[in-house]
Amino acid sequence: MKNPLARRGPSQRERAADGSMTLIEHIRELRSRLFKACLGIVLGMAVGIYFAEQIQNFINAPYCNFKGTAIGSAKCSFNSVSPVDPFLLQLKIGLYAGLIVSSPIWLYQLWAFIAPGLHRHEKRYSYLFTAIAVPLFAAGAFLAFFVVTKSLVFFIGLSDNYEINIDLTGYFDFVTGVMLLFGFGFEFPLVLLMLNVAGLVTGRRMLGWWRVAIFLMFLFAAIVTPTPDPFGMSALALAMAVLYFIVVGVAMLNDKRRNRGKSQYANLGDDETSSLDDYDTDSITPGERIEAVAPVASAEPIERRYDDMT
Repeated sequence: MKNPLARRGPSQRERAADGSMTLIEHIRELRSRLFKACLGIVLGMAVGIYFAEQIQNFINAPYCNFKGTAIGSAKCSFNSVSPVDPFLLQLKIGLYAGLIVSSPIWLYQLWAFIAPGLHRHEKRYSYLFTAIAVPLFAAGAFLAFFVVTKSLVFFIGLSDNYEINIDLTGYFDFVTGVMLLFGFGFEFPLVLLMLNVAGLVTGRRMLGWWRVAIFLMFLFAAIVTPTPDPFGMSALALAMAVLYFIVVGVAMLNDKRRNRGKSQYANLGDDETSSLDDYDTDSITPGERIEAVAPVASAEPIERRYDDMT
């Protein structure tokens, strides 16, 4: 009778790691991962649609606060150019919220498909980068929401003598677009850190680029910031600059650690070997030395082969 607890064979993850899966099996696994990820997004979208009104009120809050009125009042109303725009906006809010709520599900499915092909140190760094990327993006989005609040004072304040009807969909796209751009801007230093870990860029070289980097940061901030005043642009550029110099410091520490590991072999020539001083060669018998270099095969198979021949 077979033991039900006995292992029947390697798991699908182990087969993907050792390369024993066929192309068809990889395609089937990808299909299964995509189906589970899409199912999680659909469930998250259902949750997002349920709370779509509260999310929309949160997005509309800067405009209503500027007007000094409560959300939903006559002075805080928005214009809709189509009767289906409010419904489509609810679906869009639900999709965005669903992507955020279901991110642990579809990120895990993506990770489970990619992880078998990564080395152990690559998996460790990917955990670190993911843990850093999420709060950085959230910090950028929060800063964008603060800048949008200030930008409304500038834009709407210039048109006090006019009757303005703000489009509902346009306002939502404006706010969320700025939040996404600021969030991605905060990920730029993390990309440089990934390049340093991969050995493509050193910390000293990034420090030498600081003038060009600062110029590009202010240029990027001037393009994506919705207001022409220097407040929003400076807030984004200075935040990115602080993150940049933090990454330069971390990269230098990483380079120092990497060079420390290579220093013990730095004085060796191309035709030299490493020292064997760490081993007590006097206490090793000649037979042990031979087995250490090339273990002697057992004589049993030879005797058995000789018996078969005779």
